[in-house]
Amino acid sequence: MIAFTAAEIADITNGRLAAEPGITPGSVVTDSREATTGSLYVAKPGETADGHDFVAAAFERGAVLALVEHDVADHAGGKYPAVVVQDSVLAMGALAAEAVRRIRASRAADGEPLTVIGITGSAGKTTTKDLLAGILAAEGTTVAPQGSYNGEVGVPLTVFRAGVDTRYLVIEMGATGVGHISYLAEMVRPDIGVVLGVGTAHAGEFGGVENIARAKGELVEALPSAGTAVLNLDDARVAAMAGRTRATVLGYTAQAASGSAGAEPTGADRVRAEGVELNAGGSPEFELFLPGDSHGHHVSARLIGAHHIANLLAAAAAAHAAGVPGARIAASLSAQAAASRWRMERTERADGVTIINDAYNANPESMRAALRTLADLGRGRRTWAVLGAMLELGPDSIREHMAVGTQVVRLNISRLVVVGREARSLYVSAVNEGSWGNECVFAETPEEAYELLQAELEPGDLVLFKSSNSIGLRHLGDRIALPPQAPRTAEGSAAGGTAGSNTAGSNTAGSNTAGTNTAGTATEGSALL
Repeated sequence: MIAFTAAEIADITNGRLAAEPGITPGSVVTDSREATTGSLYVAKPGETADGHDFVAAAFERGAVLALVEHDVADHAGGKYPAVVVQDSVLAMGALAAEAVRRIRASRAADGEPLTVIGITGSAGKTTTKDLLAGILAAEGTTVAPQGSYNGEVGVPLTVFRAGVDTRYLVIEMGATGVGHISYLAEMVRPDIGVVLGVGTAHAGEFGGVENIARAKGELVEALPSAGTAVLNLDDARVAAMAGRTRATVLGYTAQAASGSAGAEPTGADRVRAEGVELNAGGSPEFELFLPGDSHGHHVSARLIGAHHIANLLAAAAAAHAAGVPGARIAASLSAQAAASRWRMERTERADGVTIINDAYNANPESMRAALRTLADLGRGRRTWAVLGAMLELGPDSIREHMAVGTQVVRLNISRLVVVGREARSLYVSAVNEGSWGNECVFAETPEEAYELLQAELEPGDLVLFKSSNSIGLRHLGDRIALPPQAPRTAEGSAAGGTAGSNTAGSNTAGSNTAGTNTAGTATEGSALL
């Protein structure tokens, strides 16, 4: 972390100094439980909690300074050392912007660059971020977000982990409205901007898909002329963003060499995949071609599903733009497994049941991709789709859920379990499309679904879990991934332990999130990440 004194923090944030000016925090936290000796604790008011109520707890754990919107006193009436600002989240952003500026200046003075890479898109941001960080880590000191830190709180928290030794700073950028990405881009000033796709997630909040495209394109608008815009040529809305940037355009495509789905920018360099196929484990293999290559570089990925080809290409294109040789890019992509939980996470149970837990998030595009993967992997096996609601779809919600129900039947998925009333239209659609008997089941709660699965799963079954984050099916998937538990006794206990009492992943990042984009934050007071 770049060291700021309390006096500097007050100056940068236009705050009032209510502490010794020389206090110099060594870390920044927004959750009092994460405070350690020397922390700056940022108190944020939120929808369900107010971080100011936890200032005392942060200082008990070692915090030395608080960033607050009003003075906070202890039980004796003494005020905690603080910088008082009008808006603590905006103050975090100002501090992060200054940190990036100082890192650039310090490295430039030593003749060393800092490369900042921003990644946005309706789906695939975290996977692409993880892949790119894996490539870059072998090239120089790399800082990337934990989990899905991707908003007005998460981006500063990522920046605060960087220092003058940082060569690459990877930033994931999320938004729920026009202007959000502009704000983040102004904060970190990316050199490379990656736009993955424009989907229908959050369409209700944005006011339509075109507004989503407008918002995602803010990233390439912010790039300097010496920068690089990495665009998905297989998405027409993304390809069209070439006209919104002064930066060099580098496209990527998983389509055949004859062309892409989008209106390809004239003269744009291309990163492409040729000879694409899925191996027996459902992982993509292909030849990676980069601009200027006379031959391809073989990639044998460890991620599951054809939809990851686009993420692999996006990471490859961004790494190429950052100057990494093609052979090292391909080798890294072939070596990396999924780095973040609940993203096509595969577990092989000892009894022969296979679990694919992809329930970190869901939108129509990722839902369709996951179901196609289930159908592809499940040939010759009994397949289960355990699905919950896709949230924040606005007026398109019923239509999109019905489309998923129809797809499940048409893909010949053996069993469908729909969990929760928010997804009931998905169940109704599947029934109307031609599912009958016990092929399609509606469960009111995850617990009800758990009991059904525990009773009916058989060796050889392949089970997919997919829903929006707050529905919680990722935790149901973790429970099912545990070895089957012994039946309960008459006294209510099970031999060897209580079924589901030690749920895998129940204490992992992302299990206590609030809001739409707060994955992995566990912050007091909700805020967009």
